[in-house]
Amino acid sequence: MPDILKKKHAACRRGSIMKHLKEFVKSVPDYRRIDKGNYKYKLEDILLLVILGRLGKCITRPDIIRFGERNLKRFRSLGILLDGVPSEPTLCRIFKHIDDEAMSERMSEFTATFHAELVGFAGDILCVDGKAMRGTVLENGRNPDIVSAYSLEGGVTLATDMCEEKSNEITSVPKLLDKVDVSRCIVTADAMSFQKAIIDKIREKGSDFLIELKANQRTLRYGIEDNVELAEPVDVYSEGPFLEHGRIETRVCRIFRGNDLITDREKWNGNLTVIEIRTATERKSDGQKSSERRFYVSSFHGSARRLGTIARMHWAIESMHWDLDRNLRQDFIRGKSARSARNLDTIQRMVLAILSIWKGKRKKLSDKAKGTAELIGELSMNFTAMIHMLAQK
Repeated sequence: MPDILKKKHAACRRGSIMKHLKEFVKSVPDYRRIDKGNYKYKLEDILLLVILGRLGKCITRPDIIRFGERNLKRFRSLGILLDGVPSEPTLCRIFKHIDDEAMSERMSEFTATFHAELVGFAGDILCVDGKAMRGTVLENGRNPDIVSAYSLEGGVTLATDMCEEKSNEITSVPKLLDKVDVSRCIVTADAMSFQKAIIDKIREKGSDFLIELKANQRTLRYGIEDNVELAEPVDVYSEGPFLEHGRIETRVCRIFRGNDLITDREKWNGNLTVIEIRTATERKSDGQKSSERRFYVSSFHGSARRLGTIARMHWAIESMHWDLDRNLRQDFIRGKSARSARNLDTIQRMVLAILSIWKGKRKKLSDKAKGTAELIGELSMNFTAMIHMLAQK
């Protein structure tokens, strides 16, 4: 194991979540003139209040203020909020002016601290996708779009990049990949990321990829569709039927050598694997049947079972997006500033990371099995339990 990884791993074991959380809030640059004394509340205290408040199921700024007032004595016993709880305009102003890129980078440092411990050193699956913040509408009528790299094994967001228009996600993904160490990882993404520049960047970073193929690469997609009918699969894996979400599903994964199917092999630079997944679904309620066929292209060579599993695992980042909306109510919170929207997103991803890190550190299977909503529900009722959870090493 490289010395630098040993040091990071040892440092992670020595510190509690609260210790590293305090380091995070102290590291966020303060935009105010603190050398002139022109402030009342420490930025680190405000950030810690907001993170703990959202960890305690607070959604709006008034909710966070009431949470701080209700637990003010306990906060002060920890050396936090010695001058009281900031007002709602103060919270609004702070998050409108904090450097959103800097705070996102500090979040990446926080999650990277625990990533090696949660994942180990055998590699990871890194899911890349964008999410529109529908609660924030900019002057041009669009929603800010935040592209993120999510660790499947660790359950944490490793980095984010923001673009205001969905089409800019294509240019944001290479910048995002430069922010994280993707070596020894398999990067999964949806069809929008099937671009030569992105694939070249993934290879340049020493990683493999598995990306869905749709009609945005028209020649490649339709060429594979035509050729796959006459080609012989290298491996086939079937699973099901099984009942899931009120539907009976059967899946068949077939893999092919890309050299046999891809005509423009020089453009995509290398020997690739083509994955075809056919899904047959029957709704249990009314017996209505449907079928779907999806194609993926990968630089990773594995069995049909392994590649089919990796393709499905990309939905982990969609599940995380669902947590942001359903449990943390991201799209419910209204805003007009792209900067404050991204700062909100960073804080909420910190909350999800804290819960994943805590579950990853726990030995009891019952603790590891708890969902986000269940954990937030427990913590919202007990401030002491929240602090105790964060203090555990």
